[in-house]
Amino acid sequence: MPPIPFRVPALAAALALAGLTSPAGSQTPAQPAIRTAFPVTATYADLADLAVPARIVARAEVTKMAPLKPEQAPDVAPGHIRVYLEARTTAVLIGSDLGESLRFLADVPLDALGKAPKLRKTQVLLFAQAVPGRPGELRLVAPDAIIPATPEVEATTRSILTALVAPDAPPTITRLREALHVSGNLVGEGETQLFLATANGAPVSISILRRPGEPTRWGVSFTEIVDQAARAPAKDTLAWYRLACFLPPALPPQANLSGSPADRRAAAEDYALVLTDLGPCTRSRQPAG
Repeated sequence: MPPIPFRVPALAAALALAGLTSPAGSQTPAQPAIRTAFPVTATYADLADLAVPARIVARAEVTKMAPLKPEQAPDVAPGHIRVYLEARTTAVLIGSDLGESLRFLADVPLDALGKAPKLRKTQVLLFAQAVPGRPGELRLVAPDAIIPATPEVEATTRSILTALVAPDAPPTITRLREALHVSGNLVGEGETQLFLATANGAPVSISILRRPGEPTRWGVSFTEIVDQAARAPAKDTLAWYRLACFLPPALPPQANLSGSPADRRAAAEDYALVLTDLGPCTRSRQPAG
């Protein structure tokens, strides 16, 4: 089916979406024989990256698409095209006062033939913010913040949104503030404590315990109490995401306050163990910023 003709009123509405005419280009790789404009599999981290800044998350069916001309979107990443989309709301996961008709811009990868994919009748999840004073117009939180609305993706997204609004929601990690290892009285005994800085100032600490003849174990605490009984977070949870996706890849030397060279090495080893146990923060798209 040929692309929908690009009408002047549609272009005017698209360009009125403040902040989306020059977003950072998406680095999502193009997919061969593409049916929709998205990665084959959205990971937990992909969905969390989009859900955290979103004020509106909705499932919608694309009803109309109009590609912008290259000169109207000169900043789009290679292999992508910016499109104006209209969609019909089919469910609202978060957000209020969202009408049935939606309009927004998105950057999507070209298909194997270098053409814009056909998106009409595609069910998608939108991660967006409202445009003040323009009912029905949305500003996506990232140029590629549309994901195929499969049952699995929607269920994962709902779990993330629920965790984000929980009273004990794990906060955003901004840096590893301090690390301290203290050796015990027995050979091979010791404890490393990691103290993390957060965006809202909430306390987060990680304790790693070494006991002779036992596997080293660790846990994270999201309270003022440094809890030796704390456990490591399960994979693909908000607590796991906060750690796996935002801790530095190695213990910063300036944060290591351990007294002796041996204790400093032990702290670095314990930190590496935490990262290994967490596993990689796998993404199929490039996070904004």
